[in-house]
Amino acid sequence: MRGTDKRSGELFSYVDLEQRVRADHPLRAIRGVVSEALEALSGEFSALYSGMGRPSIAPEMLLRAMLLQAFYSVRSERQLMERLEFDLLFRWFVGLGVDELVWDHSTFSKNRDRLLAGEIAAKFLTTILELPRVRRLLSSDHFSVDGTLIEAWASMKSFRSRDDEGPGNGGGGRNAPADFRGEKRSNDTHASSTDPDAMLYKKGPGMEAKLCFIGHGLMENRSGLLVDARLTRVSGHAERLAALEMIEPFAERPRAITLGADRGYDAAEFVEELRTLNVRPHIAQNISRRRSAIDRRTTRHASYAASIRARKRIEEAFGWIKSIAGFRKTKLRGLAKVDWAFTFAAAAYNLIRLPKLLGEPS
Repeated sequence: MRGTDKRSGELFSYVDLEQRVRADHPLRAIRGVVSEALEALSGEFSALYSGMGRPSIAPEMLLRAMLLQAFYSVRSERQLMERLEFDLLFRWFVGLGVDELVWDHSTFSKNRDRLLAGEIAAKFLTTILELPRVRRLLSSDHFSVDGTLIEAWASMKSFRSRDDEGPGNGGGGRNAPADFRGEKRSNDTHASSTDPDAMLYKKGPGMEAKLCFIGHGLMENRSGLLVDARLTRVSGHAERLAALEMIEPFAERPRAITLGADRGYDAAEFVEELRTLNVRPHIAQNISRRRSAIDRRTTRHASYAASIRARKRIEEAFGWIKSIAGFRKTKLRGLAKVDWAFTFAAAAYNLIRLPKLLGEPS
C-alpha cells in the first residue's frame, strides 16, 4: 500500500523545520520544482502500489532522499540514513518531521525494483522538462550528444571464460586468485560472473581495458540541460545508435534541427542517417586518418561553429554525474538498474542547475 507524502510531528515539537532552512537556500528552489514534478507523477506512483496492506514509505520521499544522495555525494544508502538522523536540512527536503523515525536502508533496495518497473527515472526527467517554467528555457532546434564510460561494479577477476565451471570465488566474498598473463580475453569468450551485463572495453589504443557500460546524454544547447539519457552495453557503434534513438523524437517536425557531436561520431553512415531524419550533422571533423563525412556544405555555416563550441558543455554534465553524483563507478549491478540510476542522476544534474536558470535565489 502506498504511503502518504505528508510531514507529521509539528504539533509535538518546538522545532519548525521551515524556519530552520534559510529563505535563499538553493534547495528551496529545487524542492519546489521537484514537488511539482512528483505531484504530476502521482498517478504513476499509485499504479505501482496495491490498495491493501500497511502504508509503505512514500515514493516521493524515497526519490527526494536519492536526490540528496546525488547532490551531496553521499556514498551509500546506509550513510544517507545516518545523515537523515541528525541533519534538519535533509529532513526538511525529504519531508520527514523532526520526531519521525528514519526508515531502514534496505527500503531502497526493496522499492528500487518497483520504481524500475514503472520507468520512474525517465518519467521524472521528462516531467521536470515539461514544467512550463522549465520548458521555456529549452531549445527545440539545437542539440548536442555524447557518451561516457561508466565503470561496472565488477572486478577484472570476475571476467572468466564462459566454459569455466569452476568456483567463482575464493571464500569470504572474494574472487578466486587468478593469473591472466598471456591469456587472451574477449567479450566473445569471457563474461563477468559478478555482472554479466558489463563488458570489457577500452577508450583508446594503449589504454586500460575495464568492465564498463556506456552512458549517453542528449543536451539542448540553449541552457545546457539534458533532455534524454540512457545507458547501454559497450560496442563500437553504441554511441551512434543511441544518438539516433535519442534525437529521432525531436526530429519529427517540418523544420530541420542541428546535432553537435565530437569526432567519434564522424562516420558516413551516421551522417547520412541524420540527414534522412532532417537533422543537420554539426559533428567535429575527424581528419586524422581518413576523409571526414562532414564537408563544406555543413562547415561553411556560422551555426556549425556555434554548435561545435556549445557541444563541449555536455562534458560538464558528465563530469558532475561522475564526480559529484558518484557515477565514475556504479554501485549497482545489471544493465536495467544502472540505466535507471544513470537517468536519475541526469535529472539531478538538471535540478542542480535550475535555480540560476530560473532566476530564483541560489
